[in-house]
Amino acid sequence: MKLFSLVSMAWKRGEDAFPGWKQWLVFQKKPLESWSTWKKVLFWVYTGLLYGAATFGVAVISLAFAASEYGGEMFESYFEFPLLIFLNALPVLLLGALLYFLLGRAWLAFLLQSIVILGGTFVNWFKLSLRNDPLLFVDVLLVREAQNMAGQYEIIPTAGMWLSAAGVLAVTVLFFFFLRGKPHPLVRTGGALAVLILAFLVSGKYADDNLYSYDAATDNSELISPWSDTQVYISRGFVYPFLHSITDAIDRPPEGYDEDTAQAIMEGYEDAHIPEDKKVNVISIMLEAYNDFSKFEEVNLAYDAYEEYHKLEEEGISGNLVTNIFAGGTVDTERCFLTGYSQLNNFRTNTNAYPWYFRDEGYTVEGSHPCFKWFYNRENINRSLGFENYYFVENYYEQFTGGEVALDEVLFPEIINFYEENKETGKPYLSFNVSYQGHGPYDSEQYWWSPKDIFIDNSDGKLTDSQQCILENYLGSIWNTNQNLAAFFDYFREEEEPVVIVLFGDHNPWMGDDGEIYDALGINMDLSTQEGFLNYYSTRYLIWANDAAKEVLDNDFSGEGPDIGPYFLMNLLFEECGWEGPAFMQMTDEVMDSVQVVHSSGRYMKDGQVEEHLEMEDRDLVTDYRNAQYYWRKHFYKKEKD
Repeated sequence: MKLFSLVSMAWKRGEDAFPGWKQWLVFQKKPLESWSTWKKVLFWVYTGLLYGAATFGVAVISLAFAASEYGGEMFESYFEFPLLIFLNALPVLLLGALLYFLLGRAWLAFLLQSIVILGGTFVNWFKLSLRNDPLLFVDVLLVREAQNMAGQYEIIPTAGMWLSAAGVLAVTVLFFFFLRGKPHPLVRTGGALAVLILAFLVSGKYADDNLYSYDAATDNSELISPWSDTQVYISRGFVYPFLHSITDAIDRPPEGYDEDTAQAIMEGYEDAHIPEDKKVNVISIMLEAYNDFSKFEEVNLAYDAYEEYHKLEEEGISGNLVTNIFAGGTVDTERCFLTGYSQLNNFRTNTNAYPWYFRDEGYTVEGSHPCFKWFYNRENINRSLGFENYYFVENYYEQFTGGEVALDEVLFPEIINFYEENKETGKPYLSFNVSYQGHGPYDSEQYWWSPKDIFIDNSDGKLTDSQQCILENYLGSIWNTNQNLAAFFDYFREEEEPVVIVLFGDHNPWMGDDGEIYDALGINMDLSTQEGFLNYYSTRYLIWANDAAKEVLDNDFSGEGPDIGPYFLMNLLFEECGWEGPAFMQMTDEVMDSVQVVHSSGRYMKDGQVEEHLEMEDRDLVTDYRNAQYYWRKHFYKKEKD
């Protein structure tokens, strides 16, 4: 009340000092009838320009904080891409206009718009600072998880945030006194509708993946790595990438999905414990771009780069892993293996996956990727999938590399060291690791691993010099990996504790633009044929056990395994170990027995044959599988129990 009294006194004194000041343009809610036409127009131009300028200022502040750790250099880079400025500012302007038309009060509309935009901007800044993870639309839906995350950190606003908040409050007060224009209700209704229509018309641009990821008009990538989703997000600002993330937040259920039916399917199974006397250590390694090129008759090998790997295959169970991807998209194979899901979505919150099961069974669950933690956001997503610890360049491998990526000669010995350290806990061990060595592209001019003609006999002239260099660099990397694998397996061959090792490749390697080397060699990559389909999508997998594990599990772990998708590889491991496994795995065992590949292209593999259509019984199994995995992905079992 005291504040209103002071305002009233000031208002009265102003009238005494400046007679007629209440009639000034800046204090009116609408043009006075006595004003000339030009003055009436000036009133609304003044209102629109001042309000629009302040609203645009909020968009600029948002961009300043969107730059995150890159600071002024990134902020300045935004202005080199006018379309980025437009895509970030337009939603802010539209929101401000909508609130103004709805409320009719510039000060209140500006305040609310600033709270929404800068509130989101500041949350994004903190997420990036604390977790190297931007604010996505799906995070807004995860209120409980957001509260839990916030409770784990000390969140202290920066001086810039306080200054921005003070600026917003100052403008709000100024608008309260000096920007009082309130349009006629019909104008406000029409204006609000116009804003909504315009927002609808431009919404497609915000959902456009090509514009976001590939268009030169938004490709602000000079300061960042295009392999990091987080860094790409930062390079696009905040408002624009946040709105673009809406497309990823829509996790549509499978066609015909019924939650009650899916729940009933899952309730038909119960988790089975691993018997205490059967708990062996499991070490799995996904090898980057690893495939056995010796299987291609068209590749004339001058030296067998796969000799050591073939020896390992003779000692274990091996087969074709039919992935969903080619030359990239590593995490698809990785996360299919870890979850058992053939259809993936974001993993922004704790999600049912096999690492959680191993933890419940008393295992230590950890792993390594000797690359950067932001790569495919593994730092955060691996935590959501159940990993207790995960080692990256930043938190471990930089001591060996000076901050660079580590190759297999470093990775494999460190996997052994982690295994040995875990022995002291007395707990069984699950280790899942992802290598980086072998990642393309491969140099087309400089030989990395050996002189020319060591690995490839190009006497038939199929390959150009640059193509041969690419292929030999790939095979040189494979040879080196296999030498390191031989030493790695030798260690566990002599190990007294039971250990099972799972190896698999994530996808075929890049072999020149548009797969030019595959074409030059004459390798069939025609997806309409079974041979081409398998050549394009399949890599190799190996399940190997040392003598101690063979004795404990009463299995010799030998022979040719089935062609399977990566989502069933864990099933095969459990089958060979004699473990029944968690409820979801038991359900998917029935699917794998009939249909071994449920491919993202819509095709299937049954009994070694690629099929476009399935018989009714198999179709029903696959439908149940898709429904069950969607349900299981959405209902994290620990949260359900709580």
